[in-house]
Order: sequence, then C-alpha cells, then structure tokens
Amino acid sequence: SKIKAALLLHYGGLDERINAGIDAFKKELDAAHVEYTVYVYEGANHAFNNDTSAARYDKKAADLAWGRTIAFLKQKLA
Repeated sequence: SKIKAALLLHYGGLDERINAGIDAFKKELDAAHVEYTVYVYEGANHAFNNDTSAARYDKKAADLAWGRTIAFLKQKLA
C-alpha cells in the first residue's frame, strides 16, 4: 500500500454500495499495517454531510463526524 498516514473513515449506514467494500478495504489496510478508524452512521445516507442536499443531509451524523474529524486532526497533527 502507498498509504502512510492514519485514516479516519466516515460511512453512511444506508450506503449499501459503498459499505459493501468496507470489510475488504479494512483487510487491505490491516495487511499494510495502516492505522485507521471507521465510523458507520446508522440511518445516514451517502454524502450525509452535504448540507446542499436535503435528501441526504443528516445534521446529527454530520455534526458527530465533524467533531470526530476535528479531534482526529488535533491528535494527529499535534
């Protein structure tokens, strides 16, 4: 793997197409010894953080993901 940095991965729980690949992706990351954290937001669609799409936007999931992202960046970039 060419990935050298830690990854923070956010997935909408309703996104069946993308989520179908999570386990395989995790397996590859594990094999490459890549540090990662996965969050799946149950009830949220793909692009749940896109506040320009009322059909997809999930404020609760988006706020939680944003908070987790800020904490991750503070930890990794400190």
